[in-house]
Amino acid sequence: MSGLESVLAQPPLRRDSHLFSMQQEMGHEQVVFAHDPDTGLKAIIAVHSTVLGPALGGCRIWNYTSESDAVWDVMRLSRGMTLKSSISGIQLGGGKSVILAGPDTVRNEAFWKSFGRMVDRLGGTYITAEDVGTSTREIAYMMQVTSHVSGKPVEAGGTGDPSPVTAKGVFYGMKAAVKVWKGTDSLKGVKVAVQGAGHVGLYLIERLRQEGAVVYVSDIREESVKKAVEQFGAIAVSTQDIYDTDADVYAPCALGASLNSETIPKLRCAVIAGAANNQLAEESLHSQMLMDRGIIYAPDFLINAGGVINCYREVSGVSEETIHDLVEAIYDKTLHVIQTAAANHIGTHETAVNIAMQRVQEAKLKMQS
Repeated sequence: MSGLESVLAQPPLRRDSHLFSMQQEMGHEQVVFAHDPDTGLKAIIAVHSTVLGPALGGCRIWNYTSESDAVWDVMRLSRGMTLKSSISGIQLGGGKSVILAGPDTVRNEAFWKSFGRMVDRLGGTYITAEDVGTSTREIAYMMQVTSHVSGKPVEAGGTGDPSPVTAKGVFYGMKAAVKVWKGTDSLKGVKVAVQGAGHVGLYLIERLRQEGAVVYVSDIREESVKKAVEQFGAIAVSTQDIYDTDADVYAPCALGASLNSETIPKLRCAVIAGAANNQLAEESLHSQMLMDRGIIYAPDFLINAGGVINCYREVSGVSEETIHDLVEAIYDKTLHVIQTAAANHIGTHETAVNIAMQRVQEAKLKMQS
């Protein structure tokens, strides 16, 4: 069986009440649960793969509806980091962490140091960084108790917030997908619906407006929408209307699973290219739905890899020029994935997964030989 056939033969990822079943199916090496009664910390670290290098992935803090939601999120996110690092050509594995936090959770210095100590106990197998709800401020707290962090503040010798670099990669990936759609990668006059105006979303909107794109924006936070409108001239759209906005490109930049059986039929776009992780709620099903509708999908873990590439600079010591080249390469890799998918009559998501996992498998075989 070829590498491509082996990926396509795998059953679709499914949520299971049994942790070991999910761990086996998704290929995780380690899942760690931790609780600190003194600070109220409840966290999960999932190490998907360390074949290519230490498992790097951000720490997300969120008010999850249930513990099972948190487990499912960290499992999918960590797997996505393996795919992201592999397809980017860097020597990092995939991991992720989530912290379960309610509105009453006190997120002070002691809280973040407690999480930092949890990371430190893994001895470098997992390296944490920024994600939803965390910033260089929280990383600075963790740095006091562990060296296994990335995205460190500039004043502490780090590269700072990776969000601008993530947005840059998404921008390149979007341009590549638009080129396949209309023959030119110019975004002037192209209508882009951006769902989510957080750190990455705002940087992306800024780039899009500089290019001359018409930008529609929605976010659950009114202040974020207001910022996008006032600073960059975006057009505000409600969170309910963003999917069926008359846009050429839909750019999901909030939480995952925005591409699902309810939203895909509403889309009026020709291209999907955004920064959110795990955009497809059910990978096989919703990849096929996009194909059936003729929508060009730029795989999320391919085009949003700028952040992890930037963090790689801190971990590996490679030059800023190398990082710049790796992020720019997202353009050509996106073109290659879309063209390869079309030639093989399969989804772009499956194509990108195959490319990423082939590199991991080749590295694993070298380790075993």
